Amino acid sequence: MPSACPRSRRPARRPAADGGSPVVTLPRPRPSIRKRAPELGRGFRLYLGGESAGLVGTSVHLVALPTLAVLELDATAGQAALLSSLAHLPTFLLALPAGGIVDRYAKRALLVGTDLAGAAVVTVVPVAALAGVLSMSVLYAVALVLGAVTVLHQAAAIAIVPQLVEPALLHRANARVGSAFGAADTAGTYLGTSVVAAVGAARAFWLDALSYLVSACCAARIPEPGQSAAGEGRPRRRLAGEIWEGLAYTARTPLVRDLVLALTLTGVGVGVTGALFAYYLLTALEAGPTGLGVVMGVSGAGALAGALAAPRVVARFGPGPTLLAGFATCPMAGVPLLFARPGPVWLAVLAAAGGLQLAAAAVAGTTQRSVRQQICPPRLQARAQQTSTWLVSGSKPFAALAGGAVATAFGARTALAVGTLLLVLPVIVLWRSPVSRLTAMPVPAPPPGDSARARGVPPPADAAGAGPHP
Repeated sequence: MPSACPRSRRPARRPAADGGSPVVTLPRPRPSIRKRAPELGRGFRLYLGGESAGLVGTSVHLVALPTLAVLELDATAGQAALLSSLAHLPTFLLALPAGGIVDRYAKRALLVGTDLAGAAVVTVVPVAALAGVLSMSVLYAVALVLGAVTVLHQAAAIAIVPQLVEPALLHRANARVGSAFGAADTAGTYLGTSVVAAVGAARAFWLDALSYLVSACCAARIPEPGQSAAGEGRPRRRLAGEIWEGLAYTARTPLVRDLVLALTLTGVGVGVTGALFAYYLLTALEAGPTGLGVVMGVSGAGALAGALAAPRVVARFGPGPTLLAGFATCPMAGVPLLFARPGPVWLAVLAAAGGLQLAAAAVAGTTQRSVRQQICPPRLQARAQQTSTWLVSGSKPFAALAGGAVATAFGARTALAVGTLLLVLPVIVLWRSPVSRLTAMPVPAPPPGDSARARGVPPPADAAGAGPHP
């Protein structure tokens, strides 16, 4: 396995936290030594382009959907919360089976199939609008089905990254993903705002459908790995047994367990605030779709900046302090929303706070994912990730419903305050955890005979003509 540090600095071995393979702690790279960064490969670039295109459409969707529900269909706070809950409910129901499915079958085929299904689902909205039958019930159904498709797609999209790049490049690859997604999010949000203003919220979903088709085309062109990852194409046991293996791995691995617990508590807080954020801006703060788009666009730019900065921040401070600071910034950046009033000044404050919050989330997000992917055995990648997804995103539909109930009884501002307070709990978990004391990325020692081809990574000759992704 290529080393990320100079040859004179040998990595130190220590026992694995779960009693399994020994773990190697890579020394922190020296910032003063500049080297030409290794290429991430053609397959990774195609993956990144397709997923970014899909996210542009998703960002358009995230502007158009609340505008359509709140301003055109007159949704109440409870209906807005229910819409958000239904979008996340499939994660709770399907995330664990999705992990087992993705670890069994070719991830590229799953990416293409789910993109095509997503394109078909979102076209229901503009077609229903043309037929004059668009209602909240239609939006509920679209949110539920699209959520199910998204669960399987995201499981495959996350699990395929370790197959496309070398382990030593994994954090850089995840940071590149985060930065590309931040750029796509910002572009899609502003594009969505413009399209909604020009042609209406319902017609904007045609652009979302087009983005799914572009993503499918890119995914179909990803080269097949030299060898399939362990388990692909040949079921080894009953699905329930494979799901249990992923759950057990997460529970018995201290670093992973603490990170997933912190992420789950974050999911609860975000579930409460996220369900009411757009509703509150559009109603209490009278921001309109343009104001909503501005805030979301600046937030996306913050995610881009955070993802770009993540590798340098981790190299300078270590993954532990980076994670702790990132999680701590999120509740602090949510405080201005609780005191905001209508007007452009407060809109600018909220945009800046959103940018800071998503920058911190991007730094922490790419770091925690890289830590978990580095120490996870290849055959468990999808199941371990989906265990986390099930706990984190699976908690959001219930948190959204709880937030809607609090908003109905006490007002949206009170519900947002409750969600912001909940975001403090993950900070306490990490403060007490060994995670906060990580000074370098922990990675498993490579098994005997390990090679790029054995991990399903194309040999260097396959990508010889490909330059670094911009």
